[in-house]
Amino acid sequence: MKKYKLTKYACYTANVSMSVVAALSPLLFLTFRTLYGISYAMLGALVLINFCTQLSVDLLFSFYSHKFNMTKSVKWMPVLTTVGLFIYAVFPILFPNAVCAGLMIGTIIFSASGGLAEVLISPVIAEIPSENPEREMSKLHSIYAWGVVAVVIISTIFLQVFGKENWQLLALLWMTVPLISCILFGRAEIPVLRTPEKVSNVFQLMKDKNFFLCFLCIFFGGASECTMSQWSSSYLEQALNIPKIWGDIFGVALFAVMLGLGRTLYAKFGKDIYRVLILGSAGATVCYMTAAISNIALIGLVACVFTGFCTAMLWPGSLIVASDKFSYSGVAVFALMAAGGDLGGAVGPQIVGSITDFTMKNNHIVSAANYLSMSAEQFGMKIGMVCAAVFPLLATVFFVIIYRRHRKLSCTK
Repeated sequence: MKKYKLTKYACYTANVSMSVVAALSPLLFLTFRTLYGISYAMLGALVLINFCTQLSVDLLFSFYSHKFNMTKSVKWMPVLTTVGLFIYAVFPILFPNAVCAGLMIGTIIFSASGGLAEVLISPVIAEIPSENPEREMSKLHSIYAWGVVAVVIISTIFLQVFGKENWQLLALLWMTVPLISCILFGRAEIPVLRTPEKVSNVFQLMKDKNFFLCFLCIFFGGASECTMSQWSSSYLEQALNIPKIWGDIFGVALFAVMLGLGRTLYAKFGKDIYRVLILGSAGATVCYMTAAISNIALIGLVACVFTGFCTAMLWPGSLIVASDKFSYSGVAVFALMAAGGDLGGAVGPQIVGSITDFTMKNNHIVSAANYLSMSAEQFGMKIGMVCAAVFPLLATVFFVIIYRRHRKLSCTK
């Protein structure tokens, strides 16, 4: 409908703001360490703060969304992103002896906004009348992926041209995106978002076996996507001996390109979401195993990159299935699903890192690595990648189960 055209644009810019929040900090980690001597532990803490803040917002809105004014929450969301990025950029200049504190405060604020975006933007798009809601949802999530591509490329060029010491200007430059979102949401009409009337309704939803299946689907789907996106650069460099600059480009930017391509194609031509989810997760399993087993750099590179295409619809597709089955729950179902995706996105990469560390310290595995003419680190990362293939494999299993339940229910109607 024409009256919601501005609302769509506002949601799109909000999703690009999420891309900024997600991609900017990791690109600046080495800069922070060089300029301020910040430890790896503290840099890791920023990632943990980001995850914990977003998960807290997801859970808060899962159980207490009926306590909030949904329209005001949507409109204030980009304001938080703007404030967070501003503090993130300016605090180290005003208080050079408390750089870490400023980065942490800014991260908490814009991560809270990111959590709100995960919870609120998808249901806003879902409530806008459309001939094909599935494609609208896919289009929304494709914009996030293309946003990551833009953030990585533009930020990399900026830092090369203007120098790492001017990173604050880069953060202020990206602050214009949520500012535009603020203006658009200020003028846009927000559709009525349904919320459970009380907390007990949310617990009732969580007891539903079909919802639990959807939760598992987005958990393993999120783990499948985020594990490769976070580990591909290091894996290509360490395990396949691809130079770092190419590992960074193909491990981050090209993966995001394939992610965006998969979602864009579904937005234009997609149908039968269950088939797409099953084939996508099965394809991702093959990609993980190929990347882990192959010793040919080009084949491993193609497998890592193509994983982005295979996992493209696992997160948004899980949301499409859940929103279709539990539309009566409104915001709550999106909040719980976002929590599941965030949890999978955090647990997956952590498990792979822990497995890699463990195998590198195991004498028997180190001996096997030497026998295969590999370093312990190379062999350990390959074992970690093999174990990561379990995520899309389990996602395939659960997508098949929920598809069979869907067919059975359709046949009985």
